[in-house]
Amino acid sequence: MYNIFLLEDDNALGQGIKMALDTADINIQPASCIEDARDILKNNIFDLLILDVNLPSGSGLDILKEQKNINPNTPIIILTANDMELDIVSGIEMGADDYITKPFSLAILRARVNAQIRRNSKSSYFKTDVFFFDFDNMIFKKNQKILELSRTEQKLLKLLVENKNIALKRELLVDRIWQNEYVDENALTVAIRRLRSKLEEDISNPEYIKTVYGIGYKWKV
Repeated sequence: MYNIFLLEDDNALGQGIKMALDTADINIQPASCIEDARDILKNNIFDLLILDVNLPSGSGLDILKEQKNINPNTPIIILTANDMELDIVSGIEMGADDYITKPFSLAILRARVNAQIRRNSKSSYFKTDVFFFDFDNMIFKKNQKILELSRTEQKLLKLLVENKNIALKRELLVDRIWQNEYVDENALTVAIRRLRSKLEEDISNPEYIKTVYGIGYKWKV
């Protein structure tokens, strides 16, 4: 399941985009103003962002800049009017991965979205001086030594490292890891403890997988 965030103040256009993209494999989370966008993005994980530029509440470029600082690997498509060349240039310079000018074909938007999802899914690895995680090929190393991780631990680790330094809520992690499967409320706690035992030098004082009390967990680098 791919989660896509859509910032668009035109309700009719927003509904059209949602209908064009919403499938069994894609879920659309809409917002119509900058304030709602910030609240949603603060508490959720998305695979792609689609941002309108000119809004009564502000500029989608501000959200673009903020999100590229927080998670530069998340692809972003900007939407703008035909004559707003400055918006396009500014968006690309800030890190936008694609742009679409209004008016546009929903079929073209769907093709652009699918292209970004495919491109972002081609390679999925994380590397530091200590760790190497290749999620596509399920190769995990610490100090060049192979780590054996369960599928649950792999999903948990991927969510954490893809959103490094972001506190992820417990309920969000449970939903993304187990989806519609019913699990005991302690399943996440157990998975965190097992993952720490394989990655941390001292699980009583973890260096990488940090507990954010009252919220959940984050990967700190």
